[in-house]
Amino acid sequence: MSAPRQSPESPAAGVRADGAAVSGPYVLGVDSGGSGLRVALGAFGASGAVATTVCAHPVRTGPAGIDAGHLLEQLLPAVRRLLERCGGRDGAGIDAVAIGAAGMATLGGQLRAELPSALENALGVRRLALAADAVTAYAGAVGQRPGAVVAAGTGMIALGTDLADWRRADGWGHLLGDSGGGAWIGRAGLDAAMRAHDGRRGGSDALLSRLEAVFGPAPELPGLLYPRTDRPAVLASFAPEVAACAGRDPVAAGILREAAEHIAEAAAAVCPEAGIDGEPCEVALTGGLFRMGEPLLVPLREELSRQVPQARAVPGSGDPLAGALSIAQALAAGDLRLPRHPTLFRVLDEGPGQKPA
Repeated sequence: MSAPRQSPESPAAGVRADGAAVSGPYVLGVDSGGSGLRVALGAFGASGAVATTVCAHPVRTGPAGIDAGHLLEQLLPAVRRLLERCGGRDGAGIDAVAIGAAGMATLGGQLRAELPSALENALGVRRLALAADAVTAYAGAVGQRPGAVVAAGTGMIALGTDLADWRRADGWGHLLGDSGGGAWIGRAGLDAAMRAHDGRRGGSDALLSRLEAVFGPAPELPGLLYPRTDRPAVLASFAPEVAACAGRDPVAAGILREAAEHIAEAAAAVCPEAGIDGEPCEVALTGGLFRMGEPLLVPLREELSRQVPQARAVPGSGDPLAGALSIAQALAAGDLRLPRHPTLFRVLDEGPGQKPA
């Protein structure tokens, strides 16, 4: 197995943003997703990461779910290197760890069973949070306030909380849901292109032209698409073409309006009635889908205003790695206010007087 590659650090390892040296104690945030394993080491009580690294390989998923052994094979050497750079060998260890993983809610059984004892044995860590990546995305975007996050890329999921319970909407994959996400938009665009090719109602000549430019002749598309194991990503790759056509093509614009309706419906299903002290709660929009810009955001803002009038839409202020690190900070400080959940957000050994959840 190749060694984890190191990413640039921000700020320099062992140094705070104000230039002062950091000697610990430390907290650790981890984000495990389709592009690999990202790790951030932070100083207890300080904002932001002291040092970060990226492991080259995504964590494997097998018959038992997310492979705990493969995660540990990459994580532990990376953590030890970060600690060495920051002076962790001088006796300052890690107080708390938060690990966010794509698929944690449905495929995280092995992680929940094996990581607590493994991390305690290897690093002496007892305070541990295991979260779905939607939870760490929430923490990175909204923090520890009532609100909701919509995370949209190839797929789409909404997660909200009033700080008593979590509410989830969609995120069920491209066959059962993810309505309004990148794969959904791409598939709708390709459907409109094929309708134009056949001469059926609802077709778009503009999208047919883009299909042929991207994939080749329309009749060959099924043979290119159906054998692929990464069909959602292939479908999502056509979503920017839909956005590019929306300004001049009413069919493409209609697809984005319908996507906005679906996204707002998911946000409405999870958003609490009000934020702190009756203030409007925040709905944070995170993920690559929103880089489409105004062709999607204009109808989405309209739909959010109509369907979720009690909320204020804001851009996401952090990513899942930042969210994992902020959860670790709150756990170490005994100030973790996000609600616990058996599969979405499991927390162990929260300190004296607190019960694990």
